[in-house]
Amino acid sequence: MVGIIGIVVVFVMVFGGYLAAGGKMAIVLKSLPYELAIIGGAGIGAFLISNDLNAVKQTAKDIGKVFKGPKWKPADYRDLLCLLFALIRLVRQDPVAVEQHIEDPQNSSIFAPYPRILQDGEAVDLICDTLRSASMNYDDPHQVEEVLEKRTEANFHHAMHSSHALQTVADGLPALGIVAAVLGVIKTMGSIDQPPEILGKLIGGALVGTFLGVFLAYGLVGPFAARLKTVVEEDSHFYQLIREVLVANLHSHAAAICIEVGRQNTPAHIRPGFTELEEALRALKQEAA
Repeated sequence: MVGIIGIVVVFVMVFGGYLAAGGKMAIVLKSLPYELAIIGGAGIGAFLISNDLNAVKQTAKDIGKVFKGPKWKPADYRDLLCLLFALIRLVRQDPVAVEQHIEDPQNSSIFAPYPRILQDGEAVDLICDTLRSASMNYDDPHQVEEVLEKRTEANFHHAMHSSHALQTVADGLPALGIVAAVLGVIKTMGSIDQPPEILGKLIGGALVGTFLGVFLAYGLVGPFAARLKTVVEEDSHFYQLIREVLVANLHSHAAAICIEVGRQNTPAHIRPGFTELEEALRALKQEAA
């Protein structure tokens, strides 16, 4: 919703200010379809050249995040901590019993109460793979910690590709606007024998290309890339929380301490309250009893 409001504000303030200053939209509207075809088409073409098919599909899908915002909400972080607590307790009580849960999480009674987490393949794989690695009796828990860190960094880098791709397009749009403007000037020079009122309109139409390139870059595509980056960074905290808790478990801290380590390392605006989490864990213990 905020993203839509931002787009409306950009258009209203830019074009509203232009009209309020006495500008005429006729010249802009007449040239807009052609300039947009040149700049937009070239921008899309450059995007397709610089990315493979999977990246193109992923970027198209990720644009929706600009309006939807982060996937993981504060309640999801609370649920994740409860899930990890249940798994860690079971690992400590009966290491053999936990295998059925990490080998088949889709049919696990521990994972079942948390369908949003269960639907995220990366989160489930990260949890199960780490617990499976821990069961291999690594001599040094730092080995698993290093693997986890590299995995989360690789996933984050992959998730950021859409933002980088959009930012690259945004960086190129002003130059493509100049290309469109130059073509407009070439067209104008072909009508140099026309009267000033005709030449004025032609030159104005050519300058629409420069305007459109800069407007699209800094008014739309650039902000889209920045917002997408923010959303990806926000969602990455969810996977970092998994890493923090499971690494604490590898160092044989008490289950409650492992959960508190994860809670404390979660950003304040999405961090579950201590009392809220304590009540959720208490309810979990009562159900398990």
